[in-house]
Amino acid sequence: MRAKKSLGQNFLMHARIAERIAKVANIEGETVLEVGPGTGVLTRELLKFAEKVVAIEADRELLGQLQADFANEIAAGRLELVSGDVRTFDVEALPASYALVANIPYYLTGEIFRKFLEAEEQPSSMTLLVQKEVAERIARSKKESILSLSVKAYGTPKYEFTVPRGAFRPAPKVDSAVVSIRDISRRNFSTEKEEERFFALLHAGFAHKRKLLRKNFAEAGFVAEAALVPERARAEDLSLRQWLVL
Repeated sequence: MRAKKSLGQNFLMHARIAERIAKVANIEGETVLEVGPGTGVLTRELLKFAEKVVAIEADRELLGQLQADFANEIAAGRLELVSGDVRTFDVEALPASYALVANIPYYLTGEIFRKFLEAEEQPSSMTLLVQKEVAERIARSKKESILSLSVKAYGTPKYEFTVPRGAFRPAPKVDSAVVSIRDISRRNFSTEKEEERFFALLHAGFAHKRKLLRKNFAEAGFVAEAALVPERARAEDLSLRQWLVL
């Protein structure tokens, strides 16, 4: 099948890497949601460990091929193929406990993190193949970002391993990496209002990245909070714990 640029498709073609992702995900006996199964290389490995895989595919041509390739698994009820866009997928249709594992299009990375981490029914874990730079920013960088803090507010991220660009067809211009997020919950927020306030502060603080945090806060009307941060600090300098205190 030919990859479609409009869907950001870069098909993972190495079964060994797919197997490693499935093992890292630690999904024994779980229901797994896979976003964009593509040619089914990762799907096949997930089925070796998961109790059931629900795979969402936006490409109808690929969907037809997947239905033929996995006819036995579909008939046995171990694989459910869903035609559609993950951005409009109803998470409540899944069991109360599920894991998210996927090779996601680069352009949907932020939306997918936000959709599932902020969902009422959060996944037990997320194991995602993303752009290497994004994985490093979330799990390795000493400087924080809205994305890294948003992820850490709900769970514990870990950089698992690097995947070279040659493992895909067509090959992207940059390398990828697998990042996992475990211990997902809302333990840092006692109320919905507190959760909303955290993100309001976060977006105000990062509104102008080059400006000092005090100035960003003051411009957004968070004057009291501005007085609590170090004078020369920028938004990227504060840890999750400091943001939660604010």
